Amino acid sequence: MENMEMINLSSVYKGKKVFITGHTGFKGSWLLKILHLFGADIKGYSLAPESEFDLYNLLNGETLCQSIIGNLLDREKLLNEVKTFKPDFVFHLAAQPLVRLSYEIPSQTFEVNAIGTANLLDAVKTLENPCSVILITTDKVYYNNEWDYPYRENDKLGGYDPYSASKACAELIIDSYRNSFFNLSNYNIHNKALAVGRAGNVIGGGDWAKDRLMPDIVKSLNREQPIIVRNPTSVRPWQHVLEPLIGYLILGINLHQTPLKFSEAFNFGPNSSDALSVEEMVKIAIERWGLGTYEIQLLSNQLHEAGLLKLDISKALKKLDWNPQFNASEAVSMTIDWYKAYFDKKNSIIDFTEKQIKSFITNV
Repeated sequence: MENMEMINLSSVYKGKKVFITGHTGFKGSWLLKILHLFGADIKGYSLAPESEFDLYNLLNGETLCQSIIGNLLDREKLLNEVKTFKPDFVFHLAAQPLVRLSYEIPSQTFEVNAIGTANLLDAVKTLENPCSVILITTDKVYYNNEWDYPYRENDKLGGYDPYSASKACAELIIDSYRNSFFNLSNYNIHNKALAVGRAGNVIGGGDWAKDRLMPDIVKSLNREQPIIVRNPTSVRPWQHVLEPLIGYLILGINLHQTPLKFSEAFNFGPNSSDALSVEEMVKIAIERWGLGTYEIQLLSNQLHEAGLLKLDISKALKKLDWNPQFNASEAVSMTIDWYKAYFDKKNSIIDFTEKQIKSFITNV
């Protein structure tokens, strides 16, 4: 028997028009699969997947939605796709999401993450129907003092690297549009509500991105090579990708039902006591895989990345009744299990992914 929470989520999104930006990406593909299982009518807008091994292709994503390959910076195309679809919900995940890559393409990162967000909100402005918009940024929008204090939604925004700064810019843009065009005092006129989801470092099956911890771990383990660890003591709010995605969906429901109360930002991350260092994560992954070694390589000319970052999730706990289901160790184990299933090729990875989704939601 399905869990009551899954029935509630499904009943709200079933038959609803949901527009997802970034549907071909790692998080977007998981969200696409969840919403398809819920029976939503989905249109995705994103760049093409980079390779045949991307999760979107592994899940036969083109069969799960109306897929539009496009760039957020193509303002007219994006506007037309949103306007003709008339979505009930918009989930904005499309971005240049990599810190290290942002050092190589800083201006492009700012364009995609900041101006791309403005282009999407311009498109939402053209809608005549009510619409709930959930815009995903990052835990890295906060001005990071590298302290043990978990950051709350009303803390100062900032950004050392271009990626973090571009996402902080996106949040300023969102706030400006909310005040200027989607002001809550005029909600009964425009019927648009904006909320922001800030998530920590997500892990999960199907992530192949360069310079990201879990893909690097899995690639090394599969090749029986030592895992190279460059920031062993760095602490991040690690969580399985399904944790924030279910959080975004719960936020979407609350925003849809009570827009004046939920049109604001929410942190989604693990419990504050559950943060692990990179080295601890690597050890757990090796144990779950069954074998492997790692080497620490500290580079003198390394690009700056935050050493310590924690999120205060008490607002999501209280206002959304959302709770993390797994600790970091369980999140790593679930992720490693997905990759082992993929490399073993004994079972359909589509079936295995569905199984993980349904098992997770049953525990919600």
